[in-house]
Amino acid sequence: MRVVAAMSGGVDSAVAAARLREAGHDVVGVHLALSQSAATLRESARGCCTLEDAGDARRVADRLGIPFYVWDLAERFRTDVVDDFAAEYAAGRTPNPCLRCNERIKFAGLLDKAVALGFDAVATGHYARIVEGPSGRELHRAVDPAKDQSYVLGVLTADQLAHALFPLGESTKSAVRAEAAARGLAVARKPDSYDICFIPDGDTRGWLSRRLGSRPGEIRDGGGAVVGRHEGTYGFTIGQRRNLGLDRGSLDGEPRYVTGIDAATATVTIGTADLLGVDDITGMRARWCGPPPVGSVRVGAQVRAHGEEIPATAVAAGETVHVRLDRRIRGVAPGQSVVMYDGSRVLGSATIASATTAPGAAREEAAREGAGRHTDDGSGTTSDLF
Repeated sequence: MRVVAAMSGGVDSAVAAARLREAGHDVVGVHLALSQSAATLRESARGCCTLEDAGDARRVADRLGIPFYVWDLAERFRTDVVDDFAAEYAAGRTPNPCLRCNERIKFAGLLDKAVALGFDAVATGHYARIVEGPSGRELHRAVDPAKDQSYVLGVLTADQLAHALFPLGESTKSAVRAEAAARGLAVARKPDSYDICFIPDGDTRGWLSRRLGSRPGEIRDGGGAVVGRHEGTYGFTIGQRRNLGLDRGSLDGEPRYVTGIDAATATVTIGTADLLGVDDITGMRARWCGPPPVGSVRVGAQVRAHGEEIPATAVAAGETVHVRLDRRIRGVAPGQSVVMYDGSRVLGSATIASATTAPGAAREEAAREGAGRHTDDGSGTTSDLF
């Protein structure tokens, strides 16, 4: 099989390429140049796609004895991922750029080009599994739950899965690092990148502020009283507790969270924890990893990359899907993605258009079931979104 191995310069993609080469496939390593002004050196463990990463990928390819190329997808990445990210925040939504990158860059731009050049498949270092099912190839969770990345691959279609390979799906991270060291790959101890690759310092609010400029507005409580001011709704996400800039003298001392964002009026609404729970999600732009479900089906719903899977009922209608959770969860924001599972199998995903409370559900359940599940890193974005 002729395979393009997407090589980021990290240990995971290096071992994935090595395994394919050892299995006898005709492997070509490809590093994606996604930044038009890539830094020469990585400043921290955050981010990726630097010139250092490209050099690391090339050295791995030389070690494996496979051809290596750099494909420039920087302009497409800027338009489809970076600009989209800023536009979503400007509209009051909380996007996940990793899903958008997988959808539009790695498994659209890269895969389309690879197939056009006569390759059979694209392989990545994602921790997920491909299983041959009765109706075709299925996407499943990785064996290692701590490293499972099936959530960010929930945007893949059946046609894309037919040309995808994930050689690490049966492995643990520690095993992958040990294998890299045994193979003599210099990236064996290289730290993982995390958060958003095009915001390497991790300051999402600062990046958005520089990109979008000042867009001042008011912070109001549920009764409409002004309790603070802000420089842009893009600095907030549903469920956020820290760095709200509130006039605490007007509050009763109970913690407040962001419960609503209206970018059109530049208004951020805050409230108490009991107002955060939702159990009724409407998703748009649904993408299915196989045949779309027919009628009402039981699923496991996950709304964050490292979030909990919640039992739910889903009903699909065209590009829209309605997901009713069995119990309430907190901090669900428009723009996030809901990924639906059947056991370990990924059924598909949708971008959350709205998240509300179904009539008749007890508020006490939200406080009880949601307690402790939402975290905030103090930067203005939810720490586990990406």
